[in-house]
Amino acid sequence: MSYQLYYWPSIQGRGEFVRLALECAGAKYEDVARGKNGVEVMMKAMKRHGVFAPPFLIRGKTVVSHTALILHYLGPKLGLAPKAEAARLRLHALQLTITDFLAEVHDTHHPIANSLYYEDQKVEALRRTKLFREARIPKFLGYFETHATLPFSYVSLSLFQVMEGLDFAFPETMRKTSYKNLRTLQEKARKRLAPYLASERRIPFNQSGLFRRYPELDA
Repeated sequence: MSYQLYYWPSIQGRGEFVRLALECAGAKYEDVARGKNGVEVMMKAMKRHGVFAPPFLIRGKTVVSHTALILHYLGPKLGLAPKAEAARLRLHALQLTITDFLAEVHDTHHPIANSLYYEDQKVEALRRTKLFREARIPKFLGYFETHATLPFSYVSLSLFQVMEGLDFAFPETMRKTSYKNLRTLQEKARKRLAPYLASERRIPFNQSGLFRRYPELDA
C-alpha cells in the first residue's frame, strides 16, 4: 500500500522533510497536490479528515498530520528510526526542536504577519533577522551539532534540509560558521538522496517557501 502525501505543489516548505524520508527509503508514494487538480483534491481531503493544514499523510485508513508526527509515524516503517520506544522518542524530541527552529526561520521574512507581503514588514524583518543570525543560528546549530553523529535517521535528513536551506537563504552568514559534524552529515545525506536531488521531484528553493533569499537580510 503506497503513501499519499498532501502538501503545496510549488514549494519545499515543511512537506519537504516528509518527502526526504520517503525518497531516501525508496518508498512508494504519491505527491497528491502535484497531480491534476491536486490542490482542489488536497483541500477536499483536509476538510474530509478534519486536518488543519498540510502537510498530512494518508495510508489506508490512517491519517497523520504535522511534519514531526508524520516522521515519528514513518520512521520505523521506513527503516529511518529504531523500534525501541525510548530511542524513537529521543528522535521525536529532536524533530520538534527542528520544528521550533523552522518557525524562527519563517519569522525572519514574516515577523509581523503571514498575510502581509515581505515588503510591508521589511524594517521589522531586518531587525528580527539580525538577532536571528547573531544569536539563534548559533544556539540551534550548536545544539544540532552535538547530535549530528547519531545513527542515520529521519532527523539526519531533516538536519540536511536545514543546512541546505540556510545555505540558500543566508550564504554569507553560513560561510562564516564551522559545524563539522553537521557538514559531514549534510554530505552523507546528499549522497543518499542524489537521485532525488537530481530529479524534477525536488522542487528548487524559491521566494515563496520557508527558506527565502533576501540579500539585505544576510548583510
